Amino acid sequence: MTITLPRKLAAEFLGTLLLVVAVVGSGILASDLAGDAAAITLFINSVATGCALVVLIWMFGGVSGAHLNPVVSLAALLLRQQPLREALAYVGAQVAGSIAGIAVVHTMFGLPWLDASRHMRSGGDMWFSEVVATFGLVGAIIAIGRQRPQAVPVAVGLYITAAYWFTGSSAFANPALTLARALTDTYCGIRLADVPAYGLAQVAGAALATAVFGWLVPVPRAAES
Repeated sequence: MTITLPRKLAAEFLGTLLLVVAVVGSGILASDLAGDAAAITLFINSVATGCALVVLIWMFGGVSGAHLNPVVSLAALLLRQQPLREALAYVGAQVAGSIAGIAVVHTMFGLPWLDASRHMRSGGDMWFSEVVATFGLVGAIIAIGRQRPQAVPVAVGLYITAAYWFTGSSAFANPALTLARALTDTYCGIRLADVPAYGLAQVAGAALATAVFGWLVPVPRAAES
């Protein structure tokens, strides 16, 4: 059965929506339950996000590839795995899904559908953290995808869970998710004014990873033919 572009876009929309629900929803509940215990809140948020990512990639990977992230679509474009028109359509679906996800999670917790964040996340250390986080994420997808593609869902979930802890920014690593988090004044929020710098850092990390791992890990011969 041919998987049409509308099906792929629906998968990207729904997958990104559910990813935002997992990230922001677990952040809200964890901060409510843990109070001032920041480490416990981050632990719950990171584990919930990582587990959700594994399931979502399994759910939607066979339909759209489960990019769920504009920089993953950018990498696919740069590696000539996806045409420009489709990559742009994916990004549109991801952004729309991320915003819808905020409305869904806010409704679950009795909050306004959209609520501008006042949580400042800015500075060179944060931006560099996003370069590193996104570099590792895209690098893992490319390298593991070329060597053990069946392991990608678990690898991505594990990487993001770990990156919450080893980066100063707690590893947003996703421009659509970053934009959505500007629309929630909760634990996971980020000021809209801080979003562009995060997005640029994420694109830089993804582009660097695509260049490095695209060269470092050869395409399997079966895939070349």
